[in-house]
Order: sequence, then structure tokens, then C-alpha cells
Amino acid sequence: MSEAQNEHESPIKTPKQLIAAIVAGFVVPIVIIVLLVNYVGNAARTGAGSSAMTEQSIAERIAPVAKVEVKDASAPRVYQTGEQVYKAVCAACHATGAAGAPKVGSADWAPRLTQGYDGLLKVALAGKGAMPARGGTSPDDVSDYELGRAIVYMANASGGKLSEPAAPAQPAAGASAPTAAAAPASGDTAAAAAAATAMASLKTAAPAAAGGSSADAGKKLYDTVCMACHASGVMNAPKFGDKAAWAPRIKTGMDTLHNAALKGLNAMPPKGGASTASDDDVKAAVDYMVNAAK
Repeated sequence: MSEAQNEHESPIKTPKQLIAAIVAGFVVPIVIIVLLVNYVGNAARTGAGSSAMTEQSIAERIAPVAKVEVKDASAPRVYQTGEQVYKAVCAACHATGAAGAPKVGSADWAPRLTQGYDGLLKVALAGKGAMPARGGTSPDDVSDYELGRAIVYMANASGGKLSEPAAPAQPAAGASAPTAAAAPASGDTAAAAAAATAMASLKTAAPAAAGGSSADAGKKLYDTVCMACHASGVMNAPKFGDKAAWAPRIKTGMDTLHNAALKGLNAMPPKGGASTASDDDVKAAVDYMVNAAK
């Protein structure tokens, strides 16, 4: 009888045991839930803004704005290959046929190949249609010889059989840089003069004054350089006057747009390829396009 009675007796015999059981009934499940949540969400988390303190981010912030590169004027110049110049300068239009440029590898080159190397080089130096003189490059950055190599590369990739131009003579020891670069590689003085005239139109304009000279400079740079892509919207360039395309870009602020134009963005090279244009003229061209899209 006593054994049966013990089986039915509660293990809780005192008030203290009852309180302890109640507390354990609440606390233990809560502890288990907390442990499970911590286990499931145990992945490492990166605090908001912590990426700004990485070594790379800090190095980028304290990096100098400009760098001085000292070159030996008497050292032999290392020339770019035709393919290198094509990829860096010409591909923006000639890879897609933008703005009427003959697409590399297409039949568009057939009538142009009849001009021969000298005729093609003359057009490249002076500019034609939407293409600025020298493709928007500076003689200090891309020589006539390098432009000629790019022409040969594009022409031969499009069915031509042009020969590589002869490399210019390297300056003799002690010769000054201006003397070494005085004669154009092509030997065509008329083409060189035309190129110089065309490039002069892209150089720094007079400072803005009353009468809207800054706006004129912006329109001039757009008409000679920017329209190659922005007039038709090729290469994802926002089309001139297209409010929908420009709206999200305008929201980023004019400083952002100016910096993108000066430093380059995606397929657009720095200054749109007009390396001789001043920063103020490039900004004026951006302002001109933005105003047309408002």
C-alpha cells in the first residue's frame, strides 16, 4: 500500500521546490531559444561603414591627387603597337560602327582602302565627320607613327594588305625632344598642318566672360568630340536631349558628372578622348548636354 502511494506522490513537496520548478519552466526554454538563434546566425558580420577603414580604402583616400612622372627626353621612345592604339583610342567607335565610323572587319572599309595608307593617315590626322583630329589624342601621347600602325591594323583586319609604316629615327644622344619630334613621321606636311589646325580648335578656350563664352566652348567641344557617341546614344552614352536617360545621372550631381567626364567612365575615355581640351571646357560641354536634357 505504501509503495503504491509513493508512486503517485508529487516530487514537489515544498513551496521552494514549486517556485524553482516554475522559474525553470520559463528560463530553460528561453535559454534554449537564444542559443539556437545564436547558432543559426553565427556567420561573421561586417559592421556598417567598417569597409572604410580597410587598408585599401585608407590608401585610396590618402593617395596624392596628381603624380609626377619624370621622363628622359633623350631616351628611346617605346612605341605602341597598332592593336594597342586601336583598343585604347579607336575601338570606341570603330568596334561598333558608331557615328558612321567604318566598323573593323566589315565591308565598310572597302571604298576607304582605295585611298591607300597616305590617304587614310591624312584623314586620321585631320579628322573627318564626327571623328576629331587624331581621334582626339595629343601628338605627345600618340605619335603619327603610332596612328599609322593603328590604321594598318584596322585596314588589314578588314581585308586590306597595307604594309607597316617605317619607324621614325630615334633621337640621337643629347638631342632635344622638340628637335626629335619636329618632322611628322608620314612626311606629309600638309596633313600635319591640317592636324595642327584641327587640334588647335580643341585647346583651352578663353576664360568665361559675360556673353556666354563658356557655353560656346561647351557647345564647340560637344560638336567636335562628344557628339560621336552622345548624338546617337551608342556605347550606353546618354543621348543628347534624352531627358529620361539623363535624369538619373543629373540626380548624382554636377560634380559627379564633371568628374566622370574628366576621368572617363566605362567605354568613355578621359575627356572623351580630347586630351588637349581644358578641364573647364570639358565641364562646359557637360553643362551644355545637361541643360539640353532638362
